[in-house]
Amino acid sequence: MLTRREFGRMALATGFAAPLLGGVPALARPKLAAGAGNLTTLKSFAEFGDPVYPADFTQFKYVDPAAPKGGTIRLAAIGTFERLDTIRVGGDWAAGIGNTMSSLMTGSGDELSSYYPMIAESVSVPDDLSHAVFTLDPRATWQDGTPILAEDFVFAFDFIKANARPLLKQFWVDIEKATLVSERQVRFDFATRDNWRTLGKVCGFGPMPKRWWEASGRDIAKSYVEPVLSEGPYRITKVEPGRGITYERVDDWWAKDLPVNVGQNNADRISYTYYRDQDVMFEAFMAGEFDFWAENQAKRWATEYDRDVVKSGRVQKLLLPDNTPSGFVGFVFNTRRPIFQDMRVRQAIALLYDFEWTNRNVFYSQYVRAKSYFPNSDYGTTDFPLPEGEEKAILERFGDRIPAEIFTTPFTVSETDGSGQIRPQLREAWRLLKEAGWEVRNGTLTNSATGQPFRFEYLDNDDGLQRMVQPFVANLARAGIKAEIRIVDTPQYQRRVQDFDYDMIYIAANFFPPPGPEMEGYFMSTTVDQQDSGNWAGIKDPVVDALVKEIIAEHEDLDRIKATTRALDRVLLRGHYIIPSYYLNKTRLAFWDKFARPETPPYYGTGFPDAWWIDPAKDAALKRGQG
Repeated sequence: MLTRREFGRMALATGFAAPLLGGVPALARPKLAAGAGNLTTLKSFAEFGDPVYPADFTQFKYVDPAAPKGGTIRLAAIGTFERLDTIRVGGDWAAGIGNTMSSLMTGSGDELSSYYPMIAESVSVPDDLSHAVFTLDPRATWQDGTPILAEDFVFAFDFIKANARPLLKQFWVDIEKATLVSERQVRFDFATRDNWRTLGKVCGFGPMPKRWWEASGRDIAKSYVEPVLSEGPYRITKVEPGRGITYERVDDWWAKDLPVNVGQNNADRISYTYYRDQDVMFEAFMAGEFDFWAENQAKRWATEYDRDVVKSGRVQKLLLPDNTPSGFVGFVFNTRRPIFQDMRVRQAIALLYDFEWTNRNVFYSQYVRAKSYFPNSDYGTTDFPLPEGEEKAILERFGDRIPAEIFTTPFTVSETDGSGQIRPQLREAWRLLKEAGWEVRNGTLTNSATGQPFRFEYLDNDDGLQRMVQPFVANLARAGIKAEIRIVDTPQYQRRVQDFDYDMIYIAANFFPPPGPEMEGYFMSTTVDQQDSGNWAGIKDPVVDALVKEIIAEHEDLDRIKATTRALDRVLLRGHYIIPSYYLNKTRLAFWDKFARPETPPYYGTGFPDAWWIDPAKDAALKRGQG
């Protein structure tokens, strides 16, 4: 799993803007020079409001500038990796690869959408935000000491436009071109106007070493497992494809003393070991084979830590609040499949997911039911039962193209008493299925016209969710529906998902507050047949298209974005494209007691590993105890 900081460093590779994080103060904008040809130079800015940190800040408040450097952080990853590049379709890339990367500007762990100098010391924009000219820091160098030049950003942009997977290309669609202004200035022209989100997006762009690629003789169009010249705080020192990878801190990294990096990147080395099985990986953690564990299973958190290493304090447990807005999560119907094209069928199946029983008996009551595509945020409808004000006006424009009950009846997910008895849900599901042309014959749900039995396949690449899926499958069987769980290896799963070759999958997807261009990849009709798009459900609805376009186009009024996003949420929920499952508003961590960390964590995220450090005394005590 990528840390928030790593995610920012991967802006070039993944196509996601660097600063995911941050608070939104009162709405304000930098004052821009008016008139054609006039540019305003910014050292920092926020998409909405003002940056939390002033122009003369020296460090983020969640770091310790005196944190000692040194030691090795041993981490683990599940599955495998086949390459180091992250741009093309196919295959998994190596865990932690973001440690080797950097971007034009970067964000903080206390903000959603603010940008501070990184490779670029400033950005200059006209009053209509039709383009941006970034001036690179003259100190910026690649890890071999050669300068990072404007041509390296043009080279990277052209490469992504030609070779990136569809979701990446879609993310960068608002950036029309990158051109060389001078050796240290690069210009990006935008398809949008007056759009701070587009400017923020390009701030997360990173370079590719043009001269190195040209001199190396490598075919840049091919994936690779050998390290290439990079620009971030760590370099790759050891690669074992599919087994492990090791990064080493660059002592003379040119950017180490920039305010955005002070007190961070403290470990000398970060290594990842790969495991094929989560349970085996956890036992390896408890045996001291690696140092840090982000717990993703409620049962394990509740029952598997009653061990001597925890009781003695050698392994620490930590529960932190998670303030990060969540994306949609749940079982996704592939509506490209004829069996799922009738909304009543999808609605009926959703009734048979018993979250209350599952949360109590499988998850030890640790989770919160998701009732929105944007849970844990005010972009969704969870706290807004019915549309009001601006949101209501937005929805009223669509007339009878949306269900009338959107205005009169709050959307609800199926709720049970947690006993496992779901007769009311079964009766309602059978009613909906009968309306859709299905009936139970000899215990099997059968199409009334064709005699076809109702069968489908749930596809996954990890059996870790089976304790949740199995009870759902059992409830489906009570309705006469035959659902088969199929677990495949990661490469096969990835290929099938990219090709939409599945009936149902389980997805947890991110959005980047405030929601923006990623909505197109998830929900718009244009992406239904686009391989490797995020439109896993196959949504094809003109109303959804219109709302997504409005969200993407709005770049001044945050309240308007929230109203439009809530309207989108209501329309999507009424379409029953997914069965919302659950989310966790806390972060569960376990780690060997070798670390120290600042007293104040970032508002979003944990600060690990960047702002943590290895305490020499604790590390030595652990080694003595293990010896």
